Amino acid sequence: MGFVSPQDAQGKKRKSPGAASLRRVGALIRKEMLQVVRDPSSLALAVVLPLLLILLFGYGLSLDVKDAPVALVLEEVSPGMTELVGGFMLSPYFKSTVTPSMKEAEDLMKARKVDAIVRLRDNTSRELASGRAPVQIIVHGVDANRARIIQGYAQGTVALWAAKRGLRMPDSSGGLVRLQSRMWFNEAVDSRYFLVPGLLVLIMTLIGALLTALVIAREWERGTLEALLVTPVQSGEILLGKVVPYFLLGMGGLMLSVFAARALFHVPLRGSFLVLAGVSALYLLVALGIGLLISSATRNQFVASQLALMITFMPAFILSGFIFDIASMPLPVQIMTRILPARYYVTLLQTVFLAGNVWSVILPNASVLAGMAVLLLTLTRRKTRKRLE
Repeated sequence: MGFVSPQDAQGKKRKSPGAASLRRVGALIRKEMLQVVRDPSSLALAVVLPLLLILLFGYGLSLDVKDAPVALVLEEVSPGMTELVGGFMLSPYFKSTVTPSMKEAEDLMKARKVDAIVRLRDNTSRELASGRAPVQIIVHGVDANRARIIQGYAQGTVALWAAKRGLRMPDSSGGLVRLQSRMWFNEAVDSRYFLVPGLLVLIMTLIGALLTALVIAREWERGTLEALLVTPVQSGEILLGKVVPYFLLGMGGLMLSVFAARALFHVPLRGSFLVLAGVSALYLLVALGIGLLISSATRNQFVASQLALMITFMPAFILSGFIFDIASMPLPVQIMTRILPARYYVTLLQTVFLAGNVWSVILPNASVLAGMAVLLLTLTRRKTRKRLE
């Protein structure tokens, strides 16, 4: 029988290095959570600002056009023309004004009192007898996007009137082919279905990148992080203690945003919520990696906030496809968007919300986000070392 010394007995009771590491990480997470709860600015960025963005973009921002002022030039009064005028009057997309002459309508457009002119010529009745109905539509083209939408609405109103009367439009081919259009994934053509899912990328960017960069830079300025570096805690444990609380905060913001999208704006979620949560977690890790990398490199709140806005928030707003179509951008800008994680996340959000679990879209974009997350967190791990210089 061997003899066991008291020192060996005490060594056996000691916890393994892995258990000690978990205990340190747990303490760091608890400390970070307490700091978030006690910091009003962090709670404002994580909870209040996402709610304001959802309400602002959902109710205030819309790419739809309603009550567009239109001048109807009625040069000849007839039953057919009166029916067409009534179609514009009753349409929710137009706020119509009947004018007797083209000159008066042109003056209204020059003064920006109307956005379009629909001219019904004095020979329209004779054209109706031959089965053709020429209608002139003039649109104010200063805002090209609004002009295209109004033009489409006006053409739709005229086409509906012509179909009821069995007429053939002037631009029709006159053949036997009849075109029937159908809108997939957004039958109501409601811009909120497009904007609200894309808004999640801004919320996750704010929580992941901007909030993380500000909080850690603030600790560098106050010297609290320096006090932490002289403890036995490893740099990887410090990063893990920073990532976990803000990751949970970001996923909480995701839950709140999805609830608002479904309850307030009735945006459909045709895909799986688990898929949505998984791809959002990948993007959140990317945003956290960017925020940690910025704060580790700058160690100044002002510089960190400016860099976070320029590197993450502004590209996510302008170059991600959230509002502006990437295919319409110049080729060099399109190439530049391929390095932006927000581009892939916007594609994933719109696909999962409106189209469903389309794996041919989900898997490639999610793989890119996963690779970016690994790269950024690895760079942050190497940048954050237990040294003060």
